Amino acid sequence: MAYVDGFVIPVPKKNVPAYLRMARKAGKVWREHGALNYVETVADDAPIGKLTSFPRSVKMKPNETVVFSFITYKSRKDRDRVNAKVMKDPRLASMMNPKSMPFDGKRMIFGGFKAKVEM
Repeated sequence: MAYVDGFVIPVPKKNVPAYLRMARKAGKVWREHGALNYVETVADDAPIGKLTSFPRSVKMKPNETVVFSFITYKSRKDRDRVNAKVMKDPRLASMMNPKSMPFDGKRMIFGGFKAKVEM
């Protein structure tokens, strides 16, 4: 079964084009190093819930939207191998500076997940 890294990120609406440019570059690097799939999505129907929701999870501000992203790998071991290569890739160095990111990385939610059902 596959392994998935998932992310929920608050992005200022005005920064969505810059975020997507960054994501295209990053996705290319991840895929070149062995990721099976790299997907970035921007909220279209993600209402603020009464108790929980994607917007609440990142403390979304009125001028922001939510991005949900995931990267798929063959396995956890493969994910660790791919990410080690990605983190050393010089093409991503400028993107890793928190001051130049088009989003607030402190409110990003992320984690690794074992796939249990695939169809």
